[in-house]
Amino acid sequence: MPVNITTIGGGAGTFAVLSSLKQHADFNISAIVSVADSGGTAGQIRDQFGILPPGDIRRSIVALAEDTETVRRLFEYRFDEEGTIGGNKIGNILLAALTDITGDFERGVEICSRMFRTRGRVIPVTLEDVHLGVTLEDGTEIIGEKYIDISESNPGSRSHNPSLSISRAFLTGAGTVNPRASEAIRFSDYVIIGPGDLYTSIVANLLCAWMREALAESKARVIYICNAMTKYGETSRFRVEDFVRVIEEYIGDRLDFVIANSWNIRPDIAERYWREEKKEPLTIGDREAFSGKRYKLVERDLVNETDIVRHDPGRLFALILDIVHGYIK
Repeated sequence: MPVNITTIGGGAGTFAVLSSLKQHADFNISAIVSVADSGGTAGQIRDQFGILPPGDIRRSIVALAEDTETVRRLFEYRFDEEGTIGGNKIGNILLAALTDITGDFERGVEICSRMFRTRGRVIPVTLEDVHLGVTLEDGTEIIGEKYIDISESNPGSRSHNPSLSISRAFLTGAGTVNPRASEAIRFSDYVIIGPGDLYTSIVANLLCAWMREALAESKARVIYICNAMTKYGETSRFRVEDFVRVIEEYIGDRLDFVIANSWNIRPDIAERYWREEKKEPLTIGDREAFSGKRYKLVERDLVNETDIVRHDPGRLFALILDIVHGYIK
């Protein structure tokens, strides 16, 4: 019997979840994806052509494509020439061209998905031009995902103090949830949130007007897959319970399962992540924080065993099957 599963997120975490879900023929998949990205080449496309940023949309199409590896190589390919098109990824250019041809970004995404025979629907969370903003604990406001994201590849983000915690997130613009996204949530059996950068990939979706209501009215069981690592300047010093607290701040008491990685990251890998990116393995700090909650905390070995810490699609798939089949209740 078909099972309707909707994911909410963006970035590498959503790629891993979608790559795992498409293995099951009976899963009807809808991927709701953030469009608040403003950095990198996707941000250039957004600025020059006035379309919604295609970066996370592109990654989701690749994840769900029938031949993921070939489509990934094509979509990630860049010509060497300088300039917006020359330096941009083919996937971004293709989505911009289809938007121009059809006159509609969402229609362009649908056509692109059909071209590459995706095993599900990719849905922009909103069709409105929005930017993510945050307020830091000292009252400083930062608007624009590229300025919030702290990374070595994003020097523009160095304009604020990364040691300060984020106290609030908001969207500029109305950011009303896409009706197709709302419908997917309402008719889902399961909604999977995360993993992904807490504010820039996850909360950016949850802030859309009427998103909270769509989740509240849905009969779906809601699964939150927590990250395996913290992120400098966004979730520094966070523990699992801090991630959950932020999610509940924006969707209310709606979670049914909280999934946390139980595998101990190798010390040499953890040390390198801290030295190079100031990231550290995410752990549970206070188990009492989970007592009396309506959701079930599930701890499972979910990360791969390479030098790059990522959620393993095969292990995610096994976990999701255990929930769907009722082995985890």
